[in-house]
Amino acid sequence: MPACPICASSQTVKNSCIHNGKQRFKCHDCRRQFVEQTTKKVIDQATRELIDRLLLERISLAGISRAAQVSEQWLQIYINEKYALVPRTLQVAAKKRGD
Repeated sequence: MPACPICASSQTVKNSCIHNGKQRFKCHDCRRQFVEQTTKKVIDQATRELIDRLLLERISLAGISRAAQVSEQWLQIYINEKYALVPRTLQVAAKKRGD
């Protein structure tokens, strides 16, 4: 069994599988669950630009995630980050009066 990545204990047991079939383990000492040899998919800039264009087309998030082959969870986090960058103040000029 693999050692726990948090406490380095060797007291680990198999604990089911995750959604893609990888084995999940549980540490008896710190009770943490973990997956050995995780893979992190990096979303490249071309895919991000495609997502930006699809967002302007008002396509559903489920449709965009299928078209761009990204998870809906990652897409929602990406959209929230983009939204946080939008300025919240609006500059309005005073209306000119024709006196």
